[in-house]
Amino acid sequence: DAGAFLDRVYINTFSNLAVGKARYGLMLREDGIVYDDGTTSRLAEDHYFLTTTTAKAGLVMQHLEFCRQVLFPELDVQLTSVSDQWAQFSIAGPKTRDLLKEIVDPAEDLSNEGFPFMGAREVALRAGIKARLFRISFSGEMAFEISVPARYGEAMARNLMIAGKPFGVTPYGTEALGVMRVEKGHVAGPELSGTTTAADLGLGKMMSTKKDFIGRVMAGREALVAPNRQVVVGIKPVDKARRLRSGAHIIPKGETPGPGNDQGYVTSVCFSPTLDQWIGLGLVERGRERIGEIVHAHDPLRGEDYDVELCNPVFYDPDGGRQRG
Repeated sequence: DAGAFLDRVYINTFSNLAVGKARYGLMLREDGIVYDDGTTSRLAEDHYFLTTTTAKAGLVMQHLEFCRQVLFPELDVQLTSVSDQWAQFSIAGPKTRDLLKEIVDPAEDLSNEGFPFMGAREVALRAGIKARLFRISFSGEMAFEISVPARYGEAMARNLMIAGKPFGVTPYGTEALGVMRVEKGHVAGPELSGTTTAADLGLGKMMSTKKDFIGRVMAGREALVAPNRQVVVGIKPVDKARRLRSGAHIIPKGETPGPGNDQGYVTSVCFSPTLDQWIGLGLVERGRERIGEIVHAHDPLRGEDYDVELCNPVFYDPDGGRQRG
């Protein structure tokens, strides 16, 4: 009953996910507020592999166990945390396939047709061991995530660097990943603040209308579907040389900053080397209806005031061609 169990936990459907495919999922608290997100891959008819946010991994495991033991005890499902059993590496960039071909058995088809976006399956490596390969991308670039048993983690890291040297491979950390996710408008912890709904994050269409799930009824409360809710939107300074700061409050242009006209705030910022300016994401009242509007950013902590433009949260490659190529 693994698929049926996931259908009750996530707002979207996983029982119809094909074996060998992955899907992004969102789970709510009982009050209808977003709890966590991540990708789920179907490795076999009765075998799913879930990922969560780093901060919520332990809490999500507790939540799933509570659901299994207390809410849905009639379902035949077992949960096992395998975080310590696998070493998983994200390989991102236009030369990802070239690098993987040096690691993966030549018989494995890594082409776009043979291994499309959101594919997931076990593959053989040249080293003679099996690995799990997922074509998922948080960076917005062409990317795969390769997972090997933990005892091979150090060897895999070393082999990736050696095999990738001709392609200019370099390690990248959470700081670089944070920049790329803001450029792509991917929500993370600052947007999953414990006050946002799926619709606030621009993910309302994921919510199934054909099944019940935790938080579905409460997500329809009047206050959670009000038209003036703060929703995720892109933000960029009018002056491209200006630094954008997270935490700055959004005020209508020409208005005096104060609680009465505070319309939201900047949640995440970064300097984008691709766009050569500071950009960010924010939660702003009716933000999606106000794309192109110039508003005021007020930062009382740093004593800064400047104009910003509300824009599409996807700053880079809006059609997703790079990650699907």
